Amino acid sequence: MSTLQSVPTLGTHPAAGSNPSRAETRDRLSNATYDLLVIGGGILGTSVAWHAAQSGLRVAMVDAGDFAGATSSASSKLVHGGLRYLQTGAVKLVAENHHERRVLAKDVAPHLVNPLTFYLPVYKGGPVGAAKLGAGVFAYSALSAFGDGVGKVISPAKAQAANPGLRTDNLKAVAVYYDHQMNDSRVAVMTVRAAVESGAVVLNHAEVTGLRFTHGKVTGAELKDRTDGTEFGVNARVVLNATGPWVDHLRTMEDKGAAPSIRLSKGAHIVMKRKSPWKAAMATPIDKYRITFALPWEDQLLLGTTDTAYEGDPADVRATEEDIQQILDEAAFSIQDADLDRDLMTYAFAGLRVLPGGPGDVAQAKRETVVSEGKGGMLSVAGGKWTTYRHIGRTVMSKLAKLPGSPLTEDMEPISNLVRRTPLPGISNPNAVAHRLLVDREPGSRMDPLTARHLASHYGSLSFDIARLANENPELAERIHPDGPEIWAQVVYARDHEWAETVDDVLRRRTTLTIRGLDSEDVRAKVKDMLGDKG
Repeated sequence: MSTLQSVPTLGTHPAAGSNPSRAETRDRLSNATYDLLVIGGGILGTSVAWHAAQSGLRVAMVDAGDFAGATSSASSKLVHGGLRYLQTGAVKLVAENHHERRVLAKDVAPHLVNPLTFYLPVYKGGPVGAAKLGAGVFAYSALSAFGDGVGKVISPAKAQAANPGLRTDNLKAVAVYYDHQMNDSRVAVMTVRAAVESGAVVLNHAEVTGLRFTHGKVTGAELKDRTDGTEFGVNARVVLNATGPWVDHLRTMEDKGAAPSIRLSKGAHIVMKRKSPWKAAMATPIDKYRITFALPWEDQLLLGTTDTAYEGDPADVRATEEDIQQILDEAAFSIQDADLDRDLMTYAFAGLRVLPGGPGDVAQAKRETVVSEGKGGMLSVAGGKWTTYRHIGRTVMSKLAKLPGSPLTEDMEPISNLVRRTPLPGISNPNAVAHRLLVDREPGSRMDPLTARHLASHYGSLSFDIARLANENPELAERIHPDGPEIWAQVVYARDHEWAETVDDVLRRRTTLTIRGLDSEDVRAKVKDMLGDKG
C-alpha cells in the first residue's frame, strides 16, 4: 500500500461549494416550519423527500444513522421484476416491476443500474422442472416486452463456459433470463442529492428523541445530533415515519398504546473473492418459495440471501455464523466447492425486511408496503423494495395529499404533474465518462483504467469533480488500497459533498473498500484523519 504520509491531512478544510456544515444545517432545521418532515433516510424516506421537494413542498429529512445505513444498503443489490412472483400469479406486479426496472436503467440512473444475465439451473430431483422453468422465463421476458432479450433454456456446457464454477453434477439444463443490478448505497446517496437539489434540507446521524405535538397533532420532532450531542428540534405541518424496522418504535412515541403493525425477516449475505470468471448471475431454487443468488458484483461474488424471522433489536442485526453456513450450504447446490472456500470471504452483512404483521412463515409473507395513520396524524410507511422505490415515493405523496384535512393539498404540485422520469444526478453513459477520464488528462498524468471505470459507474458525470480534485493534488489520485480501484479524492468528495461523517460512512457506503475486505487499520486511520472532527 502507498505510504503517503501527507494523505491524512489532505483536504482538511471543506472545499468551496461543499455541503453546509452540520451546525448550519441544524440552524436551518430549527428556524423554519417545514411542510413535511421525513424521519428515516432509507429507500422510502429518500424517495418521498425527493418527490415531495419536486412537488414544491418545503421538506426536511433526518436519519438516526447514515442515509441508507441499515437495510437499504444491505439488499441483494438487484433491480428486478421478481421472477418468483410469477408462481403466485402476481402477473400485474411483475409487469409493474419490469416497467420501473427499465425506467431506472434507461432514463433515471443508467450510470448506476447495470444489465445482468441470470442463469437458473435445473437439477435432477430439483423443486422445479426444466419445461416449467423454460415457460416461466419466457413469460417473464414477455412481461418486459422482450426489451432485454427472450428467456430461454441452454445446455449445461454452454452455461459452464460462462460460469466455470457452476456445479454440473445432475444438471439437466439452465434457464436464462435478464434483470439488472446496482450498488444500493450509491443509488441512495444520489437520491439524497437529488432531493437536496430540489430544495430539501437533510441531516444524517440525527436521532429523534421525541415528537412535538400541537393540540394533539404531531407537528415536529426533538432531535439529538449523534456526532456532538447537540439537541435541537424541527417543526413541520406533517410528519412521515419512514424508519423501517423502527417504524413501530416511533409509532409508540405518538401513541403509547399503538399496536404492532409489522414483523421482521432477516436477510443475510456474504461477499467472496472470485476464483474464476462469473459472467452471469446464478438464481438457484432452494424450495418452492426460496431462491439463493450468486451475483457477480463489484468484482466480487455476492451470495445470499436468508429469510428468517427476527425479533431482536434492529440495531443489532448481523450475519451470524449460522447465516454464513446456511448461505454457503445453499450456494453449494449449484457452485463448486473450490469457489466457496471460506478463505475467499471478504465480508458478511444482514438487513431486515419489513413485512405486514400476521401469522405464517416470513418466507411466504407478502412483500408489500405497510401504510398507517396514527391518532396524532403521523403517517407511517414501511416495506417496499429498491426496484419500485420511485413508485412507492409517489404513492406516499398521493396518500399525504388525500389525508383528511391535509395541510399540504393546496401547496403541493399534483403528483400527475411531476416529471415521472427525472434522472438522478450524474446521469450519463458510463462508458463515455470512463473514456473521457482516461483521455482528458493533464500532460504527464494518467488515471488507472480500473479507477476510471469504477468512478464512471458509481458517480456518472460527477466523476469529473473527483478527477479535478486528483488533478489539483496528485496525492489524492493515489489508490486508497492497492487491491481496490478507489482513490483518496473519493474520501474528500464523500466528506464535502455526500454527507459522510464517519469512517464507515466512507468505507462501507460511499466506497466499496469494506465489502472488498480492504478496510485495514491503516486505511481506517487515514480516512478518520481526513474526516477531521467528523471521524
